[in-house]
Amino acid sequence: MSGKILVASRNAKKLGELRRVLAAAGIDGLEVIGLDEVPEFPETPETGATFEANAIVKAVDGAAATGLPCVADDSGLEVDALNGMPGVLSARWSGRHGDDDANTALLLGQLADVPDERRGAAFVSACALAIPGQDTVVVRGEWRGRIVREPRGDNGFGYDPVFEPEGEQRTSAELSPQEKDAASHRGRALAQLVPALAELARG
Repeated sequence: MSGKILVASRNAKKLGELRRVLAAAGIDGLEVIGLDEVPEFPETPETGATFEANAIVKAVDGAAATGLPCVADDSGLEVDALNGMPGVLSARWSGRHGDDDANTALLLGQLADVPDERRGAAFVSACALAIPGQDTVVVRGEWRGRIVREPRGDNGFGYDPVFEPEGEQRTSAELSPQEKDAASHRGRALAQLVPALAELARG
């Protein structure tokens, strides 16, 4: 049985990531669609105190509005020297939602005096899978690294140009999409959903 699965996002990169995870796991029969491909519905504001809370709200909203299984992710950057901030505020750290350059510039400014050995950070992703009539599953992926002093690289988005993963001399924005999928926080979280997604595909 071929079914559709909704990703609660309009971000083409997030849709592509789930498609690649399904392909890599050998799961076919699930068509990944985004919010632009379903009728609009009211979306609850993301005001949760945790990534998990925000991901669950988005997934449950999407499943309830469309009747389709829905995957939603909430992700961000937790910086050790900032006590885990910006965290759930990552996308609007500078005060304007989604202004990557301003967010990154503010973060680098806040860390200007922090020595290299204390610049540890982690990208965190919580992914929720809501299936109508079933319990919602939520998983978490973390990708440790450190914050560099100058942005490098043109791949990726958000804080990718200033995040250097553990064991790498390149930033996340200097990795290929395939390299990033294999290691990233969202890739790690989505991989944990593969058994549930495989079951859905079997229908």
